[in-house]
Amino acid sequence: MTWEYGLIGLVIGIIVGAVVMRFGNKKLREQRSMQYELEKSKAELADYREELTNHFARSAELLDNMAHDYRQLYQHMAKGSNDLLPNLPGEKNPFAYQLTEAEADNDQAPVQMPRDYSDGASGLLRGSDRTPRK
Repeated sequence: MTWEYGLIGLVIGIIVGAVVMRFGNKKLREQRSMQYELEKSKAELADYREELTNHFARSAELLDNMAHDYRQLYQHMAKGSNDLLPNLPGEKNPFAYQLTEAEADNDQAPVQMPRDYSDGASGLLRGSDRTPRK
């Protein structure tokens, strides 16, 4: 009878082991798959961040070159305007303002910003000099 209990225990052990392996292995595969996807996503994010950093670094370099070229063009036009039209009054000369070397080197050229208001009263809120209409 003991060998029968041993045989029954062995069969039950094999069945339980097969069931555990089947369900346990599936979860293990899912876990490995999720871990792989996570690592892949992290690598893609790191690549994207590096690409983004390189993009903005290159953009900053191009903008700096463009600003330098613009200053050179402006100085060339101002010099040409002064050389070719020496008697032109300052208000008619579009290049009357010349960048100094310090301003050109430090990128501190003055900028004329447009205003969103007028110098005088527009008439909407001006004091009432007239009598109201009826």
